[in-house]
Amino acid sequence: MKLNRLLIVLLLLTTACGGLPAAGSAVTPEAAATEAPNLTVPTVEAATPVPPPIDAPVMDEPQFTSIHMFNELDGWGLTDQTVLRTNDGGGTWHDVTPPGAAFGYIAGSAFLDAGHAFITAPDTTDPMRTGTLYRTTDGGQSWSMNAIPFGGGILSFLDPSNGWAMAGLGVGAGSNAIAIFQTTDGGATWTQAFINDPTAAGASESIPLGGLKGVFHAWDMHTAWVGGVVYSNATLYLYRTSDGGITWSQVSAELPSAAQNSQVGIEEIQFPTPADGFLTLSFSGENGLTRALYVTHDSGATWALTPTLFPKGRSVDFVSATEGFLFDGSQFYVTRDAGATWAIVKPDVVFDEAFMSMDFVNLTTGWVIASDPSTFKISLYKTTDGGASWYPQ
Repeated sequence: MKLNRLLIVLLLLTTACGGLPAAGSAVTPEAAATEAPNLTVPTVEAATPVPPPIDAPVMDEPQFTSIHMFNELDGWGLTDQTVLRTNDGGGTWHDVTPPGAAFGYIAGSAFLDAGHAFITAPDTTDPMRTGTLYRTTDGGQSWSMNAIPFGGGILSFLDPSNGWAMAGLGVGAGSNAIAIFQTTDGGATWTQAFINDPTAAGASESIPLGGLKGVFHAWDMHTAWVGGVVYSNATLYLYRTSDGGITWSQVSAELPSAAQNSQVGIEEIQFPTPADGFLTLSFSGENGLTRALYVTHDSGATWALTPTLFPKGRSVDFVSATEGFLFDGSQFYVTRDAGATWAIVKPDVVFDEAFMSMDFVNLTTGWVIASDPSTFKISLYKTTDGGASWYPQ
């Protein structure tokens, strides 16, 4: 769904409606945040564990599209054509791409832990509606594969057996057809729960065809959300199912007063615990995209707007029910109270427009993928002090 996410960002950037109105009850990050001299979490000295060997070749300077870390040592990485694993905190990356796989580009992925991963690749003859799923249970040492009734999209696995997929079926004129599938056998077979393509049998309109859909998150096998953006000011494009994806209803939530004359887009949905979740949306204005953060403590039944708006806000990553990071293009903001207040952390590396994404596993350890604007070379940086200092890996 990279294309959908890019279209959402372009739509918001090109439809700004003049200057931003006053933010009402919301406050600016400068007014809300404080300097954070004591962000480092005390640690207990312990022997450094020796990671078990990964029987796979090492890839030097991988050109990452994303990484997914589970702790300070173990994680997965993706490039356009390879699947990678690390068990030493990102210092070394091993190529565990399924043998014989020719991705061209990787269309979907889900990682449960250091052992379980799912990767989809589209069929070149019908890339929207057919593809292949690759599955591993041993960290990429071996893979199984099977045909799937979609080419790619967003995968969301709850455990090694149960998962969802939102597959894109085409984009045009502000509309986006999708199909939603479920599996209960680890991806070996899939059942279509929903489709809104008007040319397909059984098409439903409970998620409208109109609107670009770039966000999907499943909470369990009954409950999930679809988010995106639509050509309409002050419209929250967020839909929820509670019957396994068969029917969907639009979610309502308070919008920032500054967003009343702008189109708003859902950017991310995260649930660090089953009850506690975070949702970010963006809206356009004279300062570019502004981020707003919502929090739920009732498994997404209700969403509350937090007080701070972030002009030029980029990525958000929560590591617990209360602790999380936000990057605004120049500095990091850290919260320990679920977004009620924020502290500023100024990095010693100027990421600026080079910033692509970040992944933190706790309040001290995280990674940033950056792309040099002049050479387009991608680099991976790591912090162990909460975002103040960074070193390349």
